[in-house]
Amino acid sequence: MKKMSGSASSASGILVVDKPPDITSAAVTAVVKRLLKAKKVGHTGTLDPFATGAMILCLHQATRLSRFFLHGRKTYAATLVLGIATDTQDRTGTVLSRTPPEQIRASEAEIRAAMKRFTGEIDQLPPVYSALKHEGTPLYKLARQGSPVQKAARRITIHRIQPTRIALPEVDFTVTCSAGAYIRTLCADIGRILGCGGHLAALRRTESAGYTVEQAVTLPELATLAGKDQAWDRIIPMAEALKEIPAHGADRALAGRIEHGMPLTATDIPPASVGPDDIVKVVNARHPDRLLAVVEWKADRGRYEYCCVFHWEK
Repeated sequence: MKKMSGSASSASGILVVDKPPDITSAAVTAVVKRLLKAKKVGHTGTLDPFATGAMILCLHQATRLSRFFLHGRKTYAATLVLGIATDTQDRTGTVLSRTPPEQIRASEAEIRAAMKRFTGEIDQLPPVYSALKHEGTPLYKLARQGSPVQKAARRITIHRIQPTRIALPEVDFTVTCSAGAYIRTLCADIGRILGCGGHLAALRRTESAGYTVEQAVTLPELATLAGKDQAWDRIIPMAEALKEIPAHGADRALAGRIEHGMPLTATDIPPASVGPDDIVKVVNARHPDRLLAVVEWKADRGRYEYCCVFHWEK
């Protein structure tokens, strides 16, 4: 990763933070904004307050890249407790049912088989205690008011799920999934299949859109770096941030076309340069740390559409 020059208060890029427990994602964002004295900081998807792990924050111009991170795959380390079902599907909720530990008969083979049933593309019902909105109101607020709303099932993908420790009633496991997957709902569904109920007791996001928690900075570490005016060392430039999107180097002529918003065709950027989602990031060939634009190839139109364009001082 290239180091950025300048000040974190004006730098555009992403910062990977190791979210601590018992704090909201919005509060983490506010702390980072204050520490870096940044004008604009946004996160790329919430973690529940009790959860920890990798959070990608976008600074300044990079906030326009947030949608690409929102759709990236995630990996979690989680703890499922069998025998207790809660209304929130996690340890913060009210207990709905309880099965004594001695009556939980699930074998390791049965647990693995139950988890395997959720591998691949599945339809998952979002929890009624979630940040999704119904007519402008978050579902969790409606549920707390005694008027829960169940949203329709959504198609998600569980790429991989694997138990790492089984010591009933606890089951530790790792899961890699698409955006939009609720791990607490996964825990509740596994418990339901095993016939004893279950809930999520602990959750740590170990990877988000290709960035691991080992690459993350803790809030105390960031505070120390900010005090030494070294926080910008941890900011990843926008051109490097989108790991899964291929890059195309723009010469002066192409950079000029982008700057003026002119149409781009296969003559400007060969379609072979684009990624599997027909998206390519265009960087300045002379200054490869400068992201000029993210564009999407439209084969039916024979040209690219601009997803976002960035302007740099000359």
